[in-house]
Amino acid sequence: MSDLPWWAIAILVIVAIWIVAAVVLVALGRVVLARELATILPNLIRLFAGLLRDGRVPLRAKIVLAIASLYLASPIDLIPDFVPLAGGLDDAVVAGFALRFVLSTTDPALVRSHWRGDPATLERLTRWLRVGGGIPPAVP
Repeated sequence: MSDLPWWAIAILVIVAIWIVAAVVLVALGRVVLARELATILPNLIRLFAGLLRDGRVPLRAKIVLAIASLYLASPIDLIPDFVPLAGGLDDAVVAGFALRFVLSTTDPALVRSHWRGDPATLERLTRWLRVGGGIPPAVP
C-alpha cells in the first residue's frame, strides 16, 4: 500500500483527471476551453480571496464567500473528490452559487476588477450562472 495519506491520493487523482480533461480538450482542438479549465480554480481562489479582503464588498457577500471557501477547502464533501468526473461537481456548484450571490449583491465592476483570468471566462461564467445576462461591459 502507498505511504501517502488518503487525502493526498484524492488530490493526486483529481489533478490527474483535470490534466487528462485538458489534454483531451487540446486534442479535440478546443485549446481555449482547455486553457480556461486549467486556470479556473486558481482564478476563482484569487477572486474569492480578493473579494473577502475588499472593504467595498457587502458583509453578507463576504459571509457567503467565507462559507463557500471553507467548504471548498474542507476534505468533507457531499460527493467525495476521488469519485471520477462527479467528485468536483459539488465544489463547482458551491463556487457557482457563491459567485452568483456575490454578483447579485456587489457592483459587477468590482468583481471584474478582482478577476485575474481571461475576462471572457468570467463573462462565460456569469452567463452560465444566469446573472442578468452577465457582467456589463467595462467602461473604456
